[in-house]
Amino acid sequence: MGLRFTVLGSGSTGNATIVQGNEKTVLVDAGMSAKKLDELMHERGVAGHQLDALFVTHEHSDHIKGLGALARKYELTIYANEATWGAMERHVGTIAPEKRVYIETGEEISFGTMLVQSYPISHDAAEPVGYCFIENGEKLSLATDLGYVSEKVKRQIIDSDVLVLESNHDTEMLRMGRYPWNTKRRILSDVGHLSNAAAGEALLELMTDRTKRVYLAHLSLDHNVMDLAMLTVNTILEDNGIFYKKDEHPLRATYHDRPTPWDEVRRK
Repeated sequence: MGLRFTVLGSGSTGNATIVQGNEKTVLVDAGMSAKKLDELMHERGVAGHQLDALFVTHEHSDHIKGLGALARKYELTIYANEATWGAMERHVGTIAPEKRVYIETGEEISFGTMLVQSYPISHDAAEPVGYCFIENGEKLSLATDLGYVSEKVKRQIIDSDVLVLESNHDTEMLRMGRYPWNTKRRILSDVGHLSNAAAGEALLELMTDRTKRVYLAHLSLDHNVMDLAMLTVNTILEDNGIFYKKDEHPLRATYHDRPTPWDEVRRK
C-alpha cells in the first residue's frame, strides 16, 4: 500500500490528520471533539481502535480538544515532548502513565515501518513541532502553525514528496478584520501563523523535482478563503517562472469541515 494520509480537518476550528503506513496508523493532533473525530474517521473508513498512536504538535485547543477523550476511549499511546506534556496536562484529563511517551524535539523514531521525525517550529506554544513521516523512501511533511519558515524547517521539509503547509491568512483581510490589534499582531509575528504570501515565498525554495503535491492548510475562517490562498500562492510561483499544466498542478485544498480524500504519497 505504501504511505498515505488524509487531513481530517484543518483550521482554527480544529486540526487532525491520519497518516497510515504498511504496518501502523497514527493520528496527528486531535483538535475536535472525540465524537467529531469518530465521525470524520468513519468517513475515511478508519475506526478508532485501528489507530496505533497519537502524535501531538503543540498544546493549543484546536490541536488537542478531543485528545484526552479519544485516547482514553481507544487506549491510545500519546507521543509529545516534555514541554508540550506539561502545557497540556490540565486540559486532557487523566492519561495512564504507560500511555505517555516523551519524545525530544528533533528526535527520530521508528514506528513500525515508518520513520517519524519531529522538528522545531516557531509558534507561541510551549515547544511546538512539525512532523515528517518517511516509509519506503517516500516522505510526507506536516508544517502548520509556524510564524515563519526558518532555515532549519526548510532543511527538514525541502525533500518532501507531499507537503502540508500552512497558508493561514491574507494579510490585508487580517489587517482590516474584526480582531483586536494585539491578536492581529500575534498572528502576523514570527510566532504566529504563515500568510498566503509567506507560504508562496517559502514554496519557491521548498518545491523541487521530487515535489508531487502541496496541501494548503490551517486557513483562517475569518481572514482567508481557499480560492484566494490558491491564487496568491500560484501567482507567486508563476511570477518566478514556475508554471504547471492544469492537470499537473500540485496545489491541493484542505477543509475545516470535512476530510480530504486519501492520498497515496507515491502517486504523481
